[in-house]
Amino acid sequence: MWPPGQLDIAPPGSADMVLAMRNLHNWLAWGQVDDVLGAIYEVLKPGGILAVVDHRLPANRETDPAFRSGYVKEATAINTITAAGFEFLGRSDINDNPADTADHPAGVWTLPPTLTLGDKDRERWLAIGESDRFTLKFRKPIN
Repeated sequence: MWPPGQLDIAPPGSADMVLAMRNLHNWLAWGQVDDVLGAIYEVLKPGGILAVVDHRLPANRETDPAFRSGYVKEATAINTITAAGFEFLGRSDINDNPADTADHPAGVWTLPPTLTLGDKDRERWLAIGESDRFTLKFRKPIN
């Protein structure tokens, strides 16, 4: 998803759930995270759920302020989303991949399904599989 030209995604208070799949790093990179999270907050009903999945940067690694690798620290995601007014409810390990070291030459796009490097070290990237991802659940407060 490229930077949205329009953030009126649904009528205010009309959505029970919003899913954000592997795009938080883009919103952060483009400086739009506050606008997008604000639009999501607006469309959710009180008690509505925001589910977020993105590529996990290990906690002990330095964050690239431009997010060029496509990886985001889980703590950065939680802090950013709770600062936008959401309550953090929990996480799931369903998308964890400990084989992903998050230090690939073309960032997360080195790995499948993109395989940006083509045939260069292809078997290595296929053996790792898709990125290690956090899966987080938030709620718009009821009151």
